[in-house]
Amino acid sequence: MNVAIVGTGYVADAYLKSLTRHPEMTLLGVFDKLPERAQAFAAFHHTRTYPSLQAVGDDPQVQMIVNLTNPRDHYEVSKAMLLAGKHVYSEKPMAMNMDHARELMALAQAKGLQFVSAPCTVLSETCQTLWREVRQETVGRVRVVYAELDDGHIYQDQYEKWVSSLGTPWPYKDEFEVGCTLEHAGYYVSWMLAWFGPAKSVTAFASVQVPDKMDRHPGEALDLISADFSVACIQFHNGVVARLTCSICAPHNHQLRIYGDKGYLGTDECWNYRAPVFSRKRIKLRSRFIYNPFKTKHPHPPLPYPAPAQKVGHYDMDFFRGPAEVAAALREGRPSALTPEFALHVNEISIAIHEALHSKGHVELTTTFEPLQPMKWAR
Repeated sequence: MNVAIVGTGYVADAYLKSLTRHPEMTLLGVFDKLPERAQAFAAFHHTRTYPSLQAVGDDPQVQMIVNLTNPRDHYEVSKAMLLAGKHVYSEKPMAMNMDHARELMALAQAKGLQFVSAPCTVLSETCQTLWREVRQETVGRVRVVYAELDDGHIYQDQYEKWVSSLGTPWPYKDEFEVGCTLEHAGYYVSWMLAWFGPAKSVTAFASVQVPDKMDRHPGEALDLISADFSVACIQFHNGVVARLTCSICAPHNHQLRIYGDKGYLGTDECWNYRAPVFSRKRIKLRSRFIYNPFKTKHPHPPLPYPAPAQKVGHYDMDFFRGPAEVAAALREGRPSALTPEFALHVNEISIAIHEALHSKGHVELTTTFEPLQPMKWAR
């Protein structure tokens, strides 16, 4: 499939790095509202630039757009590309509010186009392995899930020095304004929705614990205040409940624990596509139950394409696995493992948690989706 990238900021380098694992995807060019940034990106990655967003939409060879713009631009860019007749894969969130998300979904359906959003880590070996063990009831019937997405004390870190492989700075102001919930909740929300099906409600709390994040940047101020801590309880229609925490003001912790009647399944990282998966069974010792001190490791299924390479201190995520899966489904005439309705449900849950900063925190969800199927290579 022929694709074009709109938005050549920090995350775009990571997408291009993973594109090499999917030779069936051909990049025709890029566009950015900052021409000099687009030109530097194109020169570094050996592609061409489009002079305008309209030029991208007018190119009959482009079949799919990968929308990597600022989250607040996702709606306008995705809408323009859908109107131009292009399939769209958007970075998260698909829209900053549900009215815009529903509008885009309706537009895509009316035009017979695919409109899906990140994250695509649900396609990772780690998620698919955990899903296999849940289906096989390795730890019995699942009752409760605890998920952590604490990213460390970022506001105290040297984030001004964070740059992509091209040298593009990490957009700290945008990241603080969008907030850690909209940026990161989708990682584990999407996993749990794949395993357990649609959720029925979210009860959340969110707070601003560090209001002075920009104090070390004289002359700069946040235009939008978003929570830097959130915690949510998600109730699924199948009876499972989950607690999800997101923050940038607690030590780095990406642990996931799936508790069942016979023990728990776990992993320690959602950003490593091949993070180890393990379980610990409950055993009876004299008059009480304890968890077996020895973990059982569960092997990943083999991938049908090159696996991401793990780096020391940094996990290389296969960002283009999502667009490649949507393209493969279109090419093969089958449902995608990532559906628009699934993406919309992820978006609604993420927004419900994000908006708990200004609301009562309990939301009865209005979207749903047909249950997903695991990847063939992981069954």
